[in-house]
Amino acid sequence: MPLAPAAIMARLAALYGTPVHTPSGAPIAELVLTVLSQNTADTNSGRAFVQLLRKYPSWAAIAAAPPEELIATIQGGGLAQQKGPRIQAILRAVAERSPGWDLEFLREMPLEEARAWLRALPGVGPKTAACVLLFALGRPAMPVDTHVERVAKRLGLITPKLTAEQAHHALEALVEPADYYRFHMLLIKHGRRLCIARRPLCERCPLERDCPSSVLARSR
Repeated sequence: MPLAPAAIMARLAALYGTPVHTPSGAPIAELVLTVLSQNTADTNSGRAFVQLLRKYPSWAAIAAAPPEELIATIQGGGLAQQKGPRIQAILRAVAERSPGWDLEFLREMPLEEARAWLRALPGVGPKTAACVLLFALGRPAMPVDTHVERVAKRLGLITPKLTAEQAHHALEALVEPADYYRFHMLLIKHGRRLCIARRPLCERCPLERDCPSSVLARSR
């Protein structure tokens, strides 16, 4: 039997500390930052976000910027050719549906309706929608990035065949909603530091003795 999420969090918190959730800021800012963070390091996406806000005085200015100028501005964040047009398409879609780019109304909307509203934006997938809901609005949504998905599958919490979208639903059903933030942050940290994609550092892992992947590796 795999370890229960509560036991996993307890052991990881002993190693990394217990994450404390504080709202990240305006939901529209979290939305843009999450797009910038896709497939890149946090330091790079954060730097690109700062450059974006320094260059343009408003979300309207970003939406209306010449595409090549915007791409050059966020180049340091990686995949700028894809992210620049995506950000502009998202901002334009938000402006059509919520003038002023104020997404605070999602705080009071039924959760699945709020999730669907965000998912209807161009290029917004389950992880991006969950990040906005959880980090900016404090709603119970589980973002599953590559680190969370990898660690959860290695621990046997979800099956290896699940897609990233299916993993969101499976982990939301498995973890208590009040623990979504703590679970997400602890598994990300673990995935970056010890349970890395190649050659995980199992000998240093507090979950090693109960990890199905580690047990399987030792039996070979």
